[in-house]
Amino acid sequence: MPHDHRSRFLQLALRADALRFGDFTLKSGRRSPYFFNAGLFNSGALLAELAGCYADAIGAHGVGFDLLFGPAYKGIPLATAVACEYARRGRDLPLAFNRKEAKAHGEGGTLIGAPMAGKRVLIVDDVITAGTAIREALTIIRDAGGIAAGIVIALDRQEAVAPDVSRRSAAQTVADEHGLPVVSVASLADLLEFAGGNADLVAQRERLLAYRAAYGSETTS
Repeated sequence: MPHDHRSRFLQLALRADALRFGDFTLKSGRRSPYFFNAGLFNSGALLAELAGCYADAIGAHGVGFDLLFGPAYKGIPLATAVACEYARRGRDLPLAFNRKEAKAHGEGGTLIGAPMAGKRVLIVDDVITAGTAIREALTIIRDAGGIAAGIVIALDRQEAVAPDVSRRSAAQTVADEHGLPVVSVASLADLLEFAGGNADLVAQRERLLAYRAAYGSETTS
C-alpha cells in the first residue's frame, strides 16, 4: 500500500499528531499502545488532505449514495470536508448534519442542511467505538425519510467489543445489525503493515501485535 489512501492517511495522521504511540488508557479501560484523535486534523490543509483519503476509500469500496450526513460533533467537519472534496472532483453532493439538542426558535428541529427524504445517505464519522452514535444517526436518517447506504470512518481499530462474548468489532457489529457496508480509510491491519515498512515505527510493531493478540476482532486475531 505504498501510495494508496491508507498509507497517505496514516502518514497524515502522524504528521497531524492525530495518531500517537505510547501507553494510553481507553474509555473501555484497556491499555492501548496507540491512540487516534481525529480532532487534531484541525486546519484547512489537514482536513482537505484527509477528505481526499476519505473520498478515495469510498471510491475504492464502490458504495452508492446521494447525500452525505455528518453526525454531531466530529462528523460535521468531516462530512463537510468530504463534500467539498467531491465538489472539487466535479460531483456536487447535498450535505446534512444534526444538532445534539433540538432548536426551539428559527428553523427549529435537530437537522441542518439538505433534505434526506428519498436519498441514499452515507454517514461520515471518525471511528465506531460502541456503535451508539451510529445507531442514533440511523434513527435520524430513517425519521427524515432517508435510506442509509453505508458508513465511512477514518480508522477501524478491528478490536473485539467484548472478547468473552463475541470477537466482533464495533464496526462488524454495526454492519451485521443493520446490513450496511462500513468503509474504513485504514484499519489496524493497515497500521501494522505500515509500521513494518517504516523505520521510525518498526519498534512499535511488536506492541501492536501483542495488543491485537489480546483484543483483536475475529477477522484480525
